Amino acid sequence: MSKSKPQKKDEETASIKTLARNRQALHQYEILDSWECGMVLTGTEVKSLRENPSQIHQAFARVENDEVWLHGAEIPEYAMGHQLNHKPKRARKLLLHGREISDITTRVTVKGLTLVPLELYFKDGIAKIRIALAKGKKLHDKRETLKKAEASREISRAMKSRSQGDRRGKIERRSKGDRRSK
Repeated sequence: MSKSKPQKKDEETASIKTLARNRQALHQYEILDSWECGMVLTGTEVKSLRENPSQIHQAFARVENDEVWLHGAEIPEYAMGHQLNHKPKRARKLLLHGREISDITTRVTVKGLTLVPLELYFKDGIAKIRIALAKGKKLHDKRETLKKAEASREISRAMKSRSQGDRRGKIERRSKGDRRSK
């Protein structure tokens, strides 16, 4: 008998429930690369994540002793927990492969980049966090990004109104033609 290999789940079929997003990170940093990490959590932290909102907008990741740690992420205490409840802002270890940690370490120390959490979510019932290697934006970079976003919004509005105008024009032409024929 041959052993059957377990089926790998596609990322498209995986059920993802987003718990928290760091929208300010996209505004304040230029995102260069990102990784999906597991997290070492206690039981009360997982239960709290399932029912309470968490915050990662003030969080950051740091490499310490060849391990990646998440600092400043707030997971509120579990309401039904007792004296063994967790601390809301404790440092949490992130789970990555060794080659990914060494790549992150070299890029952070040599280029002066930082690790920023982007999103906290459950993927197939397992808590994950997406961290990104980021470079801080200067004020003029932020303004440029806002100008590009505004320009793309105006273009999409113009295209939308143009396509709706074409439809209205066809309807008006039909109604005018019907009037002439009667």
